[in-house]
Amino acid sequence: MLTLTENASTIVRDLSTQPGFPETAGLRITSESASEPAFAVSAAEAAQPGDQVVEQAGATVYLDEGAALMLDDKILDASVDPTGRVEFALGLQA
Repeated sequence: MLTLTENASTIVRDLSTQPGFPETAGLRITSESASEPAFAVSAAEAAQPGDQVVEQAGATVYLDEGAALMLDDKILDASVDPTGRVEFALGLQA
């Protein structure tokens, strides 16, 4: 199952607890159909039918079926660049 670094957990938790979002809000990762694996990341108010839910350190990530399969052995990391843009990165679990 996908795991999150401490940085990713903090950033996802901060993004999903913005005013106006419900308590069920989280980050949703969907697989894009392409020759190379690609993912779309967006804020989500709740899981969609069939989503795998990853909860870690107060952060919630929803994965569609394709993303859940491709990210099963991965670690999600995140950082904020100097302009305030969030950047996500994937690594292999040790």
